Amino acid sequence: MQNIKNIVTLALFLIFGTLSAQQEGLLTNYRYHMNAYNPAYVSPEGETAITSSFRQQWTGVEEAPRTMVVSFGTRLGEKMGLGVSVMNDKTFIESQTFIGIDYSYKLKLSEKSELYLGLKVGGNTYSVNTAGLETYNIQSDPSISSLSDFNPNIGAGILLKREGLFLSLAMPRILQTDRAENLNGTATATVAEPHLYATIGYDWPLGKSHLLLKPSAMMRQVSGAPLSIDFNTMLSFDNSFELGASYRTDSAFAGLINLSLQKRLTIGFAYEVSTRNELASAKNTNELFLRFVF
Repeated sequence: MQNIKNIVTLALFLIFGTLSAQQEGLLTNYRYHMNAYNPAYVSPEGETAITSSFRQQWTGVEEAPRTMVVSFGTRLGEKMGLGVSVMNDKTFIESQTFIGIDYSYKLKLSEKSELYLGLKVGGNTYSVNTAGLETYNIQSDPSISSLSDFNPNIGAGILLKREGLFLSLAMPRILQTDRAENLNGTATATVAEPHLYATIGYDWPLGKSHLLLKPSAMMRQVSGAPLSIDFNTMLSFDNSFELGASYRTDSAFAGLINLSLQKRLTIGFAYEVSTRNELASAKNTNELFLRFVF
């Protein structure tokens, strides 16, 4: 049984090392972690909140990707926002943690429109467990033994809000950093390319009821990988209970549920399933979500 798991893990490493060059963690419940992707999105609603998520991908595979994200945001006066975002990813032999300080500044365009400009300053720690390659019989490039370091980085973004609509465009890590990658069965040293994120969303009140429909979409683009888009729709009941679904264009569906307690603590869960044939034995992906408003 252990050998079967190792083979499945190796297959996934080979498949996704070739087909996808995306190196930054993703979340199904991305709307509550927007400042992790766009520094301009620091508490645009004027509230102080801390949010955390844990994502366990492909629960049927040992050493499958795991992502942990913590984000915090608050307002400083009328026009400025300050936040912190931390993202940790662990996949197979790789482990990386990015910590960023987020700053936003609000420009009033009209009575109903606001433009936010954001700057992210931080850095990324990255390491590779080269000894783990022996277990999976992957040939290793000797140059990757040195990939264990800290890389400073910067990011930038803009956010446009108009009543219930928001448009977001950001590149949270502009500078290239070192990493490992699979190339024809050999683990080699390479660089992590900047990721571009574009997000659109709208909060649509349904008549005079307490129902709110919240459709959104997030596009991710990085050199060497196909365009990936998440389509997410949530139905909110009196801002206390949310139920929704998500579709990712690289063949994944998810169901989401969020429950708010006294408008301060929100607990959420997302259950995701891939429709790729090569992931039939990898099983589902689980994502837990917690948010507290001070």
